[in-house]
Amino acid sequence: MPAPSPGLHRALLGLWAALSLGLLGFSAIAQEPFWADLQPRVALVERGGSLWLNCSTNCPRPERGGLETSLRRNGTQRGLRWLARQLVDIREPETQPVCFFRCARRTLQARGLIRTFQRPDRVELVPLPAWQPVGENFTLSCRVPGAGPRGSLTLTLLRGAQELIRRSFFGEPPRARGAVLTATVLARREDHGANFSCRAELDLRPHGLGLFENSSAPRELRTFALPPDSPRLAAPRLLEVDSERPVSCAMDGLFPASEAGVYLALGDQRLSPDITLEGDAFMATATTTASAEQEGARQLVCNVTLGGESRESRENVTVYSFPEPLLTLSEPNAPEGKTVTVTCTAGPRALVTLDGIPAAVPGQPAQLQLNATENDDRRGFFCDATLEVDGETLSKNESAELRVLYAPRLDDSDCPRSWTWPEGPEQTLRCEARGNPEPSVHCARPDGGSVLALGLLGPVTRALAGTYRCTATNAQGEAVKDVTLTVEYAPALDSVGCPERITWLEGTEASLSCVAHGVPPPNVSCMRSGEAGIIIEGLLHVAREHAGTYRCEATNARGSAAKNVAVTVEYGPSFEELSCPSNWTWVEGSGRLFSCEVDGKPEPSVECIGSGGTSEGVLLPLAPPGPSARAPRIPSELAPGTYICNATNRHGSMVKTVSVSAESPPEMDDSTCPSHQTWLEGAEAAALACSARGRPSPQVRCSREGAPRPQRLRVSREDAGSYRCLATNPHGTDARIVTVGVEYRPVVAELAASPPGGVRPGGNFTLTCRAEAWPPAQISWRAPPGALNIGLSSNNSTLSVAGAMGSHGGEYECAATNAHGRHTRRITVRVTG
Repeated sequence: MPAPSPGLHRALLGLWAALSLGLLGFSAIAQEPFWADLQPRVALVERGGSLWLNCSTNCPRPERGGLETSLRRNGTQRGLRWLARQLVDIREPETQPVCFFRCARRTLQARGLIRTFQRPDRVELVPLPAWQPVGENFTLSCRVPGAGPRGSLTLTLLRGAQELIRRSFFGEPPRARGAVLTATVLARREDHGANFSCRAELDLRPHGLGLFENSSAPRELRTFALPPDSPRLAAPRLLEVDSERPVSCAMDGLFPASEAGVYLALGDQRLSPDITLEGDAFMATATTTASAEQEGARQLVCNVTLGGESRESRENVTVYSFPEPLLTLSEPNAPEGKTVTVTCTAGPRALVTLDGIPAAVPGQPAQLQLNATENDDRRGFFCDATLEVDGETLSKNESAELRVLYAPRLDDSDCPRSWTWPEGPEQTLRCEARGNPEPSVHCARPDGGSVLALGLLGPVTRALAGTYRCTATNAQGEAVKDVTLTVEYAPALDSVGCPERITWLEGTEASLSCVAHGVPPPNVSCMRSGEAGIIIEGLLHVAREHAGTYRCEATNARGSAAKNVAVTVEYGPSFEELSCPSNWTWVEGSGRLFSCEVDGKPEPSVECIGSGGTSEGVLLPLAPPGPSARAPRIPSELAPGTYICNATNRHGSMVKTVSVSAESPPEMDDSTCPSHQTWLEGAEAAALACSARGRPSPQVRCSREGAPRPQRLRVSREDAGSYRCLATNPHGTDARIVTVGVEYRPVVAELAASPPGGVRPGGNFTLTCRAEAWPPAQISWRAPPGALNIGLSSNNSTLSVAGAMGSHGGEYECAATNAHGRHTRRITVRVTG
């Protein structure tokens, strides 16, 4: 579907506006009997648009009618009581068309109102200044030409998205068109680079139309700050031709510093500075080189431009020419005795001075002559030139050195006759000779041996010590000198000069001497450990107390060395009663051996052999002298008697007589103390039969375990029980438990018949006999003669009769018998009818 034409669109907008505004005239029309009507009565049309107006009447037969307006017409349609006409290109802000009809000699009229509106198609922000100083006001002006009606317009000035000022033109005349909004704004640093714009709003929503908006193109504001002070210019006051010198120009308080333009020039020569920015400050540095054409007074200019404004500084610079002075020697390398001429020259305006003697006038040379000697070798000559420029005296100088050729010299200061070095650290061996050309120096042993490596860093060893012949040679001759090298080193105590162990013999004379190696010769002193300050010197009469550890120390200028020396004093054997007693008792089973320790160094060997009696020729086992020695087998028996003990070492022997006796600890067994013993009740009370073997004879005591045995004259059954017997002698104890049983004679304690009181013929009865005895008694019975069918229990303690007859009646006897006696008891049994 094609889009509506622009004219039709504007007509529709006008129709809507007419409908909204024309409702106000309905009530007036209704009051007249005949009327004329114009629709739309009130219309709002976009400028340049078109509108159809309908002119009508209720007159039945109007005579004539029409529509009066100054607007252009495009077409007309008629009817009997109406007229429709299209108005086009409506541009006037406001017009009032009139609809009229002639009815019954009266003229009926209807007046309408057509207004136009124009969108804010052009919104213009007046251009901003190219640069705006910070802190000063500038004007923002916005124009919206032709837009209206003005009363519906609102203009807003913006910084970016921020509204600065907003104004509505409500209440302006309906015919008013276009609007202008102006504001004064203070320029700030933060406004630099900010975009300013204007927004126009035509609000026709109260008239049934929409809100029409438009904005101007943004305009960028550039602000700047340029202080009133001139830039700081640093430059040399004097500048030598062909020399490079730095110049700089700096300024603070610039904003934005990056936009500043810097012009730096020396006279007509423009420089290319390097710009360094730091905040609101800048520094422009450059290197300037003056040419000979620029010689004379010049100006160095620094111009800083920002925001169309500039600041400038100038400095005076004097460009001058001052060549280096020239110092010449007629013969730089002169043989000893040769005449040498020295000349100093400079530029035409410079005054020269040679070794403190000035020339007669500026521009003339200075000169001197000398007869070259050894002392002139490496002599320096100094030429100084001065030039006055712009009130300032400048100076330059030049130096030269004279070399005098002469034969070598070996002085004691550079090549001493005697060298002393410590051993170990690396040293540079130097023997230097004077001479020109520089001599070569060679030092070797006179016998053609080793050569010293002169000038090289190397370790110093004892092998370097000795005498050397040093020869210095150059093209002018040679020099010879003998030197002695001494290598010093700290003392050393070795096993040859100071052994770790020394042995002396008691009673002889000896001295403790240690020889140490070292340069210079060391001093050696020895003192006993733990006895500080007591130095051992001279001959000693050796005694055992001289044995021990001695600390020997050797000292010289290069250090010290110390060593422990163990002194052993040896002596012949000797017996002491405490360590080898004359009387010794061997205890059987103790595992002990005879200890016979003999004093002597080295440790003597000891042997004890029996002499006479049962010990004749018997070797007495001895306890080992130390815990690590192997012990001999411990004997089960040892023959007592007299033994001769002989102690021997390399310094002699000694003999001692030892008497040995043998003893043993107590011992009990069944043969000496039976573990089961029996007593007889009523017998006289006696002690247990217990004895023990042992030497000396042990004493045996027995006591009842538990309750003690009361003292009685006769044995009682209560004496039975367990007894502990303890045998004791000086070598120990032995215990044994003995069980005692008490035996006694038999007694028939009970003899009874069942049933008691008698038995009928043919009945059964039983006799029971109980006896007390130890050992247990044997029970036997004796029955009346003729008694038959008698039965006995297994231990004969019960007698049974079945089917008693008259012959079973009578007296029965029970007898109890053991090893200690017999006891009987009788009972009578009656058989009744």
